[in-house]
Amino acid sequence: MTEIVDEKFTLWTQGKNALQARLSIYQRVRDIPYAVILELNDAKRYVEILKYGKGSCMPKHFLLCNMFERLGMLVFYVVYPFRWDEVKISYPAQLRRLAGQLPTGYHLACLVEIEEKLVLVDATLDLALDKLGLPVNKEWDGMSNTLLPITPCGEEQIYHPSEVNLVEVQYDEKSMTFYRELNQWLEEVRRL
Repeated sequence: MTEIVDEKFTLWTQGKNALQARLSIYQRVRDIPYAVILELNDAKRYVEILKYGKGSCMPKHFLLCNMFERLGMLVFYVVYPFRWDEVKISYPAQLRRLAGQLPTGYHLACLVEIEEKLVLVDATLDLALDKLGLPVNKEWDGMSNTLLPITPCGEEQIYHPSEVNLVEVQYDEKSMTFYRELNQWLEEVRRL
């Protein structure tokens, strides 16, 4: 599967300067439709996001960091606790009810060293979700912090890429039901 990452990296960066390459990678990863596919939330299987053509914050940021490292950039993973029922979105009634029953969730993003400072880079939400009023990062200048799609409810945790196996997520039946319903609803929203 690493061959596909090699191919995409070349395709997305060839002939570009450092800033253009960074922006190209970011935009391509951001534009992968957001959906929670649990088996992709794994540091060993995230590359399959390129096969599925959709994924959540974890595989998107594992891929983004991998590609930024190929550009020679220093990257870290940053994890934020959050509550699904506090996401600023007008869920349908069933999803709102399910969100209220979920335990604290964890959002993964990247911290990237750019010009000797750590910059928050979040490529979670694809452009089609802008119609929901979510904080989609439509324009990133490649230098400054992006917006988070969630409001953290606790302290961030920062991991070096060598600690990627420490970034783990556990799912219960309520979470899996919520994610199935969320994915279905987001597909409907995209078709509108």
